[in-house]
Amino acid sequence: MRMLASTPLPLLKRLSNSISPGRTIVSSDAFSVLDSTELTTFHRKVTILSAAGMFLDGFDITVIAVALPTVTKQWHLSTFMAGALSAAAVVGMFVGALVFGRLTDRLGRKKMYLVNLIGFVFFALVAALAQDAWQLLVCRFLLGLALGADYTISTSLLAEYAPAQRRGSLMCRLGATWFVGAATTYAFALALLPLGDAMWRVMLVLGAVFALIVLWMRRGIPESPRWLAVQGRGEEANAVLTGLGDATARLPGPAAPQHDSPWCTLLTMPLLRYTFFCCGFWFMYTLSYYGITLYTPTILKQVTTSTTGTYTGSLIIALVGVAGAFTGVALVDRVGRRPLLIVGFIGMFVALTVLALWQNPGLTGLVVLLGAAVLFANSGPGIVNLVYPSEVFPTAVRATANGLGTAVSRIGAIIGTLWLPTLIKSWGLHHVLWLFVGASVIGLAIAATLAPETKGRTLEQLSAEISGRARSDSAAPESVG
Repeated sequence: MRMLASTPLPLLKRLSNSISPGRTIVSSDAFSVLDSTELTTFHRKVTILSAAGMFLDGFDITVIAVALPTVTKQWHLSTFMAGALSAAAVVGMFVGALVFGRLTDRLGRKKMYLVNLIGFVFFALVAALAQDAWQLLVCRFLLGLALGADYTISTSLLAEYAPAQRRGSLMCRLGATWFVGAATTYAFALALLPLGDAMWRVMLVLGAVFALIVLWMRRGIPESPRWLAVQGRGEEANAVLTGLGDATARLPGPAAPQHDSPWCTLLTMPLLRYTFFCCGFWFMYTLSYYGITLYTPTILKQVTTSTTGTYTGSLIIALVGVAGAFTGVALVDRVGRRPLLIVGFIGMFVALTVLALWQNPGLTGLVVLLGAAVLFANSGPGIVNLVYPSEVFPTAVRATANGLGTAVSRIGAIIGTLWLPTLIKSWGLHHVLWLFVGASVIGLAIAATLAPETKGRTLEQLSAEISGRARSDSAAPESVG
């Protein structure tokens, strides 16, 4: 893409400045204690507590897949209302990601890191007490606000603390833990089968209890020194870095405050390319993945009448997805982000195409092929979707960019969840699968043409490279890698 070559120089200078508007530019050496090649106890603590939020995301989102067959029968739900219940939390995530992403860039990572978990606890408990479909729908939407917020907060905070050489694998652990949470949902469903119709309510309560524990443990995590530095709060950033073991931390003092528009920054070159890339591939991934994941029991029920067989098959698919995610974790800092993304979309395309062409796969065939699709999805786009937005966007707009990417991806998830029951009823499962095949093809095209390689670079190096492109009036942009 040679978009910058024809852009006027004055505009390029203004856009270059807008990458860190009104903020202090800090060299990568200032954060050497964070970018150590050796993982410290603190690095592990931040990773675990951030991943705990993603575990809750996966668990709470997937609970509706377990609850849906029960509440559909108990409350005599229409096909549309069943889809609306599945999509309610996803719609909430759309709103939560946009709102809290911007607030996280304005108010700080730590404040929002704690506030959003309060929403996890409260709304999960209220949802567990719902007495009809509309009450549950509203509660799921409100819970979704907290879920969407955590995507932006946890990813931004961890990216700003993670060492450059290990950042990919640490951040991919967030995505992997999401899939562990989803798989745990089905494991609990099997264990709690004797509870009957009350099973899903108990599962929501358990999720709230876990969120309360994580909330208590997160209180000791300090504010991101990178965010403090960009805000011109150098002394506070120095104090955090000193506490982490850097006795020589000397960041600049206060910077002159300046009003800025992060949305304009994201939608103007040179960041526009990365905005389109991150939103595009993430949208295509969630369109396919959520449609499959949130309706796995419903899809399997078409080929078996056994409740145990349905949940066992769903658990197997979820566990295969976990294996795929941890495969990606092991490879992301070795082979890079770009190869994982491209191979993941290729694998999704092949598995879904075979499934769409196979008219009567049976329970085993359905589990194998859906498992293969999820395996490739989770080893590529399902984990790097949390890495790329945190790497290619600068600190001043990182959480906002994460929020925008999450929100756009939720549109794909909404389509995949809200309309899927109606589409399956009208078109049949095999015709609907071609929609997912098409999404994987488009996702592959976006990845192949726009995906940069970012492994091993500090966040300051990546921001400097993008800023350098904005200042150049002659050189065509290349990949970040």
